[in-house]
Amino acid sequence: MLAARPRTDLGALIRLTELADYTVPFTVRVVAELGVADQLVDGPRPVTELAEATGAHAPSLLRALRALAGKGIFTEVEPEVFGLTPLAEPLRTDHPLSLRDAYPLLAADVRAWAGLGRSLRTGEAAFPRTHGTDYWSYLAAHPADSVAVDRWMSSLTRLHLRTVLPAWPWGQAREVVDVGGGDGAFLAGLLPRFPALRGTLLDLPHVVAAAPELLDRAGVADRCRIVPGSFFDPVPAGADLYVLKTILPGWDDAEATAILRRIAEAMRPHSRLLLLEAIIPAGDVFDVAKLVDVHTLVLTGGRHRTRDELVDLLADAGLRLDRVVPTPTLTVIAAGPAGPELTSR
Repeated sequence: MLAARPRTDLGALIRLTELADYTVPFTVRVVAELGVADQLVDGPRPVTELAEATGAHAPSLLRALRALAGKGIFTEVEPEVFGLTPLAEPLRTDHPLSLRDAYPLLAADVRAWAGLGRSLRTGEAAFPRTHGTDYWSYLAAHPADSVAVDRWMSSLTRLHLRTVLPAWPWGQAREVVDVGGGDGAFLAGLLPRFPALRGTLLDLPHVVAAAPELLDRAGVADRCRIVPGSFFDPVPAGADLYVLKTILPGWDDAEATAILRRIAEAMRPHSRLLLLEAIIPAGDVFDVAKLVDVHTLVLTGGRHRTRDELVDLLADAGLRLDRVVPTPTLTVIAAGPAGPELTSR
């Protein structure tokens, strides 16, 4: 039987070429790092002025901004004069949901991505094979990259706070433990909204080093305890809420279960664990979780999961699903200790 002749769809060919090109993602990251959007707050400016203000090479910056303007990121209002667009506005540092730091271009990551082919053939993370150490150990040994990752996560946290805070009655709790909470950005956004709530931040020593300043700026340092440590060790016990925000996707099933078990050991009967995660939906529907799942494969070997897979992980750790609340960004998955019927709060 002869194979069906491939369809010739020029529109599809052009679209595939656009999707496969990495020029725009790389260029967005570098233009964000240069702070070009900050120089356009008062209106369009010539590329020569932008280059002088950002320390860039004017002819090269022109090439970059033309490429982005063709995608609606910046606009060329007249020859070699550029202004902001709705897609460029979030690259401003002063934007309330600024994403300027959300797109770091780290050489270590780029080198790891070159090993994606091997990851697809073997199922192994590319980063450890490329750099001779796992992702988390690499960051601990490279402070500049670690800071860039923290800033990236903090940028996304500002967006997540807008969506997940209305999805749960945080004000009914007295104490929340942010397990693996990085530099404290989530607690710094959460605690000011709920004056009676106290927080505990748990993460590795080099990660929480920046937390005191951040929490102080948020005016909540007196209500937030910082505990340097690993979530593979015992975590602070007896809190009302435990939060794991985008943590489990960084680990395989065995490691993710070990993290959950540590939290289960610390919980009281009426404590709740809140997983703030991007859940993979079925079918062809687009969801950012499907993209970051490949990113996770490259860097850590962990994975994003479906709802059923998360339920199984919780059960293996002695926890039971209580409630699932979708939001425009992350899904809030609430769980409590397995045992008698849980009462949703």
